[in-house]
Amino acid sequence: MAETAETSSEEEAGGRDGDEMTHSFDKDYWQGHWALAHGATQADSGGSAPNPHLVRETSGLAPGRALDAGCGTGAEATWLAARGWQVTGADISGAALAQAAERAEGQSAPGRVTWVEADLTSWAPGGRFDLVTTHYAHPAMPQLAFYERISHWVAPGGTLLIVGHLHGPATPGHGHRPPPEATVTLADITRGLDSAVWSIASAEEITRTLPGPGDRALPLHDVVVRAIRHS
Repeated sequence: MAETAETSSEEEAGGRDGDEMTHSFDKDYWQGHWALAHGATQADSGGSAPNPHLVRETSGLAPGRALDAGCGTGAEATWLAARGWQVTGADISGAALAQAAERAEGQSAPGRVTWVEADLTSWAPGGRFDLVTTHYAHPAMPQLAFYERISHWVAPGGTLLIVGHLHGPATPGHGHRPPPEATVTLADITRGLDSAVWSIASAEEITRTLPGPGDRALPLHDVVVRAIRHS
């Protein structure tokens, strides 16, 4: 499956290859992706800052046990750990996790992150979490089925935070065009969260910009859903 995380590299996970195309999003794909990204520019390899949606949506949560599902090079997992969370960062790519471990060295939360190399389409965590979050993770299974799968890992009273690529018309020439199978709509996600189980705390479609080549601003179209599990 495909996993990624990051704020200035949200574009990296799904279709940084340019034009819309179909990807397998299997282990080989992501091993190759992160191996190429290693040593590249900050925007390509992940940057150091966490996803801004994570910062905003978790600011009021008490630290507990967290899972970053598709942690990529670890910006989100490391940020959560530095704020008191006990974090499991899981990714299918050993290359990404090696970079994540490098990132975590010298951070202010030693011992608070466990890195797990795992295919999240088949892996089971063996417990539930107070926070399950995923950022632009693209698995070798339907995108919505992946979200449904990880939602089961949220403990009662816990939070599910999904940040994904918004499905919609491509913006010509903006430099990032996620493949259609890696995109979702806000309605897609919220429709899959049973109101008998979940309360929707945030549900937004957001467009923001990232720095691109030659000082060109690149628009990034996000879908953000935060839900609280009450049973």
